[in-house]
Amino acid sequence: MEKIAIIDLGSNSARLVLVNILEGGHFVVFDELKESVRLGQDMDWDGFIKPQRIAQTIKTLTMFRRLCDANHVDKIFAYATAAVRRAKNQKSFLDEVAMTCGIKIKVLTVEEQAMLVYQGVINSMDVPKGLIMEMGGGSTNLIYYNRRNLIHYDTLPFGAVTLTDLFKNDSSEPEERARKIEEFIGEQLDKIPWLSQVDPDTSFVGVGGSFRNLGRISRLVRKYPFNMTHNYEVPMSEYETIYATIRKLDLDSTMKIKGLSSGRADIFPSALAVMKAVFSRFNFDKITISGCGLREGAMFRYAVPGVNERPISDVLGHSLHTLMKYFDINENHAEQVYNLSIQLFKQLKVLHKLPRAYVRVLKVAALLHDSGMRIKYYNHHLHSSYIILNSNLYGVPHKDLILAALVASGHRKSSEIPKEDLQRFASVLTPEDVDAVRKLSVILQIAESFDRSQSSVVTGIDCDVLGDSVIVKTQAEGDCSLEIKDALNASAEFKAAYGKNLEIL
Repeated sequence: MEKIAIIDLGSNSARLVLVNILEGGHFVVFDELKESVRLGQDMDWDGFIKPQRIAQTIKTLTMFRRLCDANHVDKIFAYATAAVRRAKNQKSFLDEVAMTCGIKIKVLTVEEQAMLVYQGVINSMDVPKGLIMEMGGGSTNLIYYNRRNLIHYDTLPFGAVTLTDLFKNDSSEPEERARKIEEFIGEQLDKIPWLSQVDPDTSFVGVGGSFRNLGRISRLVRKYPFNMTHNYEVPMSEYETIYATIRKLDLDSTMKIKGLSSGRADIFPSALAVMKAVFSRFNFDKITISGCGLREGAMFRYAVPGVNERPISDVLGHSLHTLMKYFDINENHAEQVYNLSIQLFKQLKVLHKLPRAYVRVLKVAALLHDSGMRIKYYNHHLHSSYIILNSNLYGVPHKDLILAALVASGHRKSSEIPKEDLQRFASVLTPEDVDAVRKLSVILQIAESFDRSQSSVVTGIDCDVLGDSVIVKTQAEGDCSLEIKDALNASAEFKAAYGKNLEIL
């Protein structure tokens, strides 16, 4: 198995991710490190990266190199962004890093950075039309795409670190400094003509540490029961409340905010002000936070070279098959269980009356229902539920991931969906969701039984609703007595969920 490392050297922090490259265009991160280097701090005075920042960066990159060597990494891809791109002492800095750390850093152009960020987002989110805002320490990138095609991009040579430096000697109160940053960024945005061409129904996607911190604060405020950054949605009204609170605070008070990392407290108000300047031009109702950006774009570009021509067409499907490979799932069996589940879902629609939106939930639960086998066979339905819940799957909303985990937890004979899980997620689930979980769990249980021998002997299903019974006729290529016998074990659960007796022929 090939191992690669991605190093992202930004103006505020340096990040390392270690990645296993799997067969068939898939990858899995297996370790990461992050260190604050503040490479872009105080650069605006003379354009030079300061000696103490260089020393801290080299210390960090030396540590990164040791971890790469310890894990026998085959290739290291190191990228530098705004701070190094603008530095007058860029060459001497890169030479010193190469000589001291043995790492060759590629300085990304604005276009290259925008493309990597775009590829990280578009291949990990099911958002067909979006305005991406990637905010770093030394620059802010705006990327507009429509129908999953990149249309426009531009960069502002100001980020959370540089703006904090630029306005730090302002004698005004924190709230006044925030207002001045808003005005300053507004003037920069006036120079980007294509912003007026962004469609009204475009989604807003936030990338970078400031957005991740915003999401963390939001989840704490809302007591959100699911701690996942990627695809988390912050209502615009909630952002406004958070910004209105933080813009008035001094540094000591800001550092006490739960969810805000101490290394970002001094630059976070500036980041929120930049967001405000952008939001004031649009009518976005929410911020969708992406946990993927430049680094993931580099991973996709290496593991799935085809993304350089066009994005992955089925984001969720690709992510699911990555996990199936990683957990060594029998893919033929999983696909067969999914196909049979869909047949049952369609033919029982007259009884369950669930909208098509729940098909995605069923897909995730069916394809990953055996992932818990990697932990242990016994109670593997519960292990599978845990894996799904913590999978960080791409291309699926948080609620669907929660529902899929609950469906998987109840798909074995006589297994019940844990009441504590239903209570834990009560704030995000509707009564229809809870009803759907019970009905989908039974569908998954029967579908799995219909491939009990994992030989695809049952090829099709016909369901008839007659009075108090549902008669399921199996189409088979060979003896399916084992499958029928096993499926009938779900009779009690079927009766409880659908109010009908189950007969299988």
